[in-house]
Amino acid sequence: MNTASETRALHELARMYGVQTSYYDMTRTRRWTSVEALLVVLRSMGAPVETLRDVPSALRQRQQAQWQQPLEPVTVAWESRAHSIEVRLPAAADASFAAHLTLETGEQQSLTWRGADLPVMGAAEVEGTRYVIKRLTLPGRLPWGYHRLTLDAPRATPENPVESLIMVAPRRAYSFLEGSNGAAWGVFLPLYALYTQRSWGSGALSDLETLAAWVSQSGGSVMATLPLLATFPEEPSPYSPISRLMWNEFYLDLSRVAELPECLPAQTTVQSRAFRREIEILRELPLVDYGRGMSFKRRVLEQLAQCCFAEASDRLEALMSFAKAHPVVEDYASFRATCEKQGVPWQSWPDLLRDGVLKEGDYNEEAKRYHLYVQWLAQEQIGAVHQNAQEKGVSLYLDLPLGVHPDGYDVWRYRSVFARDVSGGAPPDNFFVKGQDWGFPPLHPDGLRQQGHRYYIDCLRHQMRHAGVLRIDHAMSFHRLFWVPQGFEATEGVYVRYPAQEFYAILCLESHRHKCCIVGENLGTVPSYIHRALRQHDIHGMHVMQFALNPQARCGLCTVPADYVASLNTHDTPTFAGFWTGLDIEDRVRLGLLDNASARREMGCRCATREAVTAFLRDAGFLTCLPADPKAVLQALLAFLSSNPTKLVLINLEDLWLESAPQNVPGTTTERPNWQQKCDYAFETFSRLPEVTEVLRQVNRIRKEKGRIRHARKRG
Repeated sequence: MNTASETRALHELARMYGVQTSYYDMTRTRRWTSVEALLVVLRSMGAPVETLRDVPSALRQRQQAQWQQPLEPVTVAWESRAHSIEVRLPAAADASFAAHLTLETGEQQSLTWRGADLPVMGAAEVEGTRYVIKRLTLPGRLPWGYHRLTLDAPRATPENPVESLIMVAPRRAYSFLEGSNGAAWGVFLPLYALYTQRSWGSGALSDLETLAAWVSQSGGSVMATLPLLATFPEEPSPYSPISRLMWNEFYLDLSRVAELPECLPAQTTVQSRAFRREIEILRELPLVDYGRGMSFKRRVLEQLAQCCFAEASDRLEALMSFAKAHPVVEDYASFRATCEKQGVPWQSWPDLLRDGVLKEGDYNEEAKRYHLYVQWLAQEQIGAVHQNAQEKGVSLYLDLPLGVHPDGYDVWRYRSVFARDVSGGAPPDNFFVKGQDWGFPPLHPDGLRQQGHRYYIDCLRHQMRHAGVLRIDHAMSFHRLFWVPQGFEATEGVYVRYPAQEFYAILCLESHRHKCCIVGENLGTVPSYIHRALRQHDIHGMHVMQFALNPQARCGLCTVPADYVASLNTHDTPTFAGFWTGLDIEDRVRLGLLDNASARREMGCRCATREAVTAFLRDAGFLTCLPADPKAVLQALLAFLSSNPTKLVLINLEDLWLESAPQNVPGTTTERPNWQQKCDYAFETFSRLPEVTEVLRQVNRIRKEKGRIRHARKRG
């Protein structure tokens, strides 16, 4: 039996590591975390605790380490405030001391302060030594950027300097609608689902160019898709990438590769009868076959890579320049080649390989060259998509997933920024009554700060170079994330806090540098302070109408806030047709997620919702036909959504032809064909369907009128 004093000490240690010891669930009931779960989470964060007996010593160590660290590893300085920084010093250190401020540009400034003249912000006595917190004021107005303050301190060495990363950032993120009428609309479609008559069984990056041109001609200005990051073919979820720093070569258009016309082996392969038959088979499959499709493409890509590396050329010089400018890509290529040679996840590799030391002989050189080559091609092709879309006035809307695959490159190479023995997840809610365990290692708050958030910044830059809009998955993770200890049920998880202001500073700074708007996914059970924080930083939230529909008769549909991105649904919800007819309820019964009694209640509620929504749309003048068939209701809902003051309306193209099957059923893996469903129609067909073109014309007309009204009000 744990004593009250032991539990208090454990909770104090948890607080010092940013671990919440309780949270309020969906019923507003307070849930306390078990001692066992807290110990696992604290160990994953680096606390030296195996049992409660270790807690007092760990408390002393943590407290002493905090006070012996003169500077926080990261400090945020918003552009509108005077720049200052807190320093922790032994109380006796009143003499003058110096520091060096190195701006991001390389410019250096030498600074000195007299300790006795600095204001004292706090004090404590730790292990017999009295410490004080003093505030240092930095001179002048620092420019936006990542600057470094290095303090001359007794314990400082060249290997372990006493320094802090000073992030000077605008308080508000860039708005992709700056200078426009602010009433944009766009379309959403997963790239794997999109295909044209020239596609090889699934979408390619060049198909996005085709889609962008059509969106532009239709009056739209945004083209959204799911993450395009590298994945294992056998685990194709776009939300479980191998790396958030690399593109998925599965989406390459081989016909666009410059080496193809000059590479005889690749030409022979592509023109062979067997190869062309394979293309036809892949096209005819009802679902995307990632393994077969990637194996098929790789044969040609390997031949193209061999031709590129075979002799000196301008192309090879460009590839080598790319590799030199992006050493992480070459490191990734070595990792992927080693994965293929070892044949097991990196956790089972020999010690040196597992610990990140790779050398020639540990992998096949041709395999490494292949992975380097395809990343170069992917960078070329996605760059072309971005440029062509921009020229047509269309922004590419990309998606940054919350997690990465535990067997992937990022966890192997950047181990210090990931927490081990735990996974990200979510507490129980109305849909997932047992909670969720997502299976990926969460980011380690202290690990991120110690490396100056370099990994997170690089992840953002990788996407923002080519995106006009970037959606951040699970925006609540800026503030806190639910960690599930391995071996525990998801109901036994723990919330861990993150340095939110540092994330916001990075997002705001990088968004302005890349002229990229930020959308934060804030759906589900999200505390109100997180919505407020997103608004304060001009990070747009998401309004999904499916979650806002109400069964109360004629209650009305709520107005969408102006700073939100609005849509009927998402990739994780039923389609409009599936929701409207209750197919999602029937599917949850088949999956065992609902019993028959609960299903009847939900179906009754859904019927009432349909009646209430239909009545509201009629009263408001958006729906005139009788009876109201699903197609008419869909058109009316999109008209209502478009008439709102929201910044952006996103339309799921599959809704327009009343697709009933969802792209993903959360909580399932092999039970449903998630992330594999192709469109019912090729682009050349659906782009001419009356049910598609008529709705988009209506949306475009309403949004343009909305924009004119808003513009007139601003001028007035």
